[in-house]
Amino acid sequence: MSITLHNTLSRSKQEFVPLDPNKVTMYVCGPTVYSHPHIGNARPAVVFDVLFRLLSSQYPNVIYARNITDIDDKINAAAKQNNIPISVITDKYTAVYHNDMQALGVLAPTVEPRATEHIPQMINMIETLIADGFAYEAEQHVLFNVPAYEDYGHLSGRNREDMIAGARVEVAPYKKDPADFVLWKPSTDDLPGWDSPWGRGRPGWHLECSVMSAEHLGETIDIHAGGHDLIFPHHENEVAQSTCAHGGNLFARYWLHNGFVNVDSEKMSKSIGNVLLVDDLLKEHKGETIRMVLLSTHYRKPLDWTDDVVKQAKRNLDRLYGALLDNKDVSISSDVDYPQSFINALCDDLNTPQAISVLFMLVRELNTSDSTEQKTRLKSQLVKAAGLLGLLGDNPENWFSQAQGLDTDLIESLIEERTAARKAKDFAAADRIREQLTEMNIEIEDLAGETRWKVKSDV
Repeated sequence: MSITLHNTLSRSKQEFVPLDPNKVTMYVCGPTVYSHPHIGNARPAVVFDVLFRLLSSQYPNVIYARNITDIDDKINAAAKQNNIPISVITDKYTAVYHNDMQALGVLAPTVEPRATEHIPQMINMIETLIADGFAYEAEQHVLFNVPAYEDYGHLSGRNREDMIAGARVEVAPYKKDPADFVLWKPSTDDLPGWDSPWGRGRPGWHLECSVMSAEHLGETIDIHAGGHDLIFPHHENEVAQSTCAHGGNLFARYWLHNGFVNVDSEKMSKSIGNVLLVDDLLKEHKGETIRMVLLSTHYRKPLDWTDDVVKQAKRNLDRLYGALLDNKDVSISSDVDYPQSFINALCDDLNTPQAISVLFMLVRELNTSDSTEQKTRLKSQLVKAAGLLGLLGDNPENWFSQAQGLDTDLIESLIEERTAARKAKDFAAADRIREQLTEMNIEIEDLAGETRWKVKSDV
């Protein structure tokens, strides 16, 4: 089944044909590790995790690089404020990022390069750009000479005036052109720095990704992805410096960008005070619920985070896990294919909402089937398909019983008391116990021969 992806470079959906089917390469811009990641940072990690899973199901070898930016002015400021080395800041928040993404079911990338481990390669790329006339030194800075690269602006589709305004460029006297961007900048004694032919300094952010991508994936890669906000200037600058450093070779063949995450229809902003940290959300919701929210809207569209959307995601997962619990005696076979409609959806530019709808189709068929053989196939397909989305990885019993501070022994005891009261036809006592469970936010369902309970999904 061929995969089609919306390529920002061509502004259209294209069939994905890797340069080498035996070695598919993908680079996704990772976090700058100076603080806790917010839900906007989590969206590309989750979305392109699904792409990684899909590609891995279709090709024998997928090399997925997601970098760690561990040298940056914000990191420097945090380290200086606390009077500690930058490594203390970056090690702490790299671990936080890993823990948060793991809680959201995000697989580790094949390789996770750190910017500070690639300084010699960055210096080498800068020297190549200078030698070929695409960069110049000025007052201990090295800048990329934008007018020297004729195709600058092709990825973002911006004209020159928009590019200069959009980049918020520093109009420095040492620049030959206002659009020129920094490849290397000097470091004062109180800032991290490395020796270079241009003095002690540190790399520019854009350069870091170009170097790490080339080092681990090669000069031309199949897929480069990230948030929509990175198209310009970050990805535009990556294209320019990578293309020029590599003799005009194409840098990335397919560019994918996910939409923003808004909160109650407003853009996330520190000034508004509506930035949602993943760590805080995980205190209120299970990671899989957060993941379901992030996959419930097509990745290229803006996603509006609301309480209602989160509650709906929890209800949807309750329904999926409920089907597994209702059919817990049905065996699972590994000898099944993905439902064709499910694969069709994912192969159509990662249409995760449509793929999720196929899961519910499987649930309906599973719950109404009278055939043991058919139930086995349907349950097996449900689990396999959900796994490709990173869903249904929990034990169904655990899913419905797990909640912070939940006294499961007390709940089971109350349910036993209620069952005994019903057998004794003491319906008043049974109703009182149900009310007590309701006050504990526990929802019960009487089935043939047993009573099932779960935490109320609207809490």
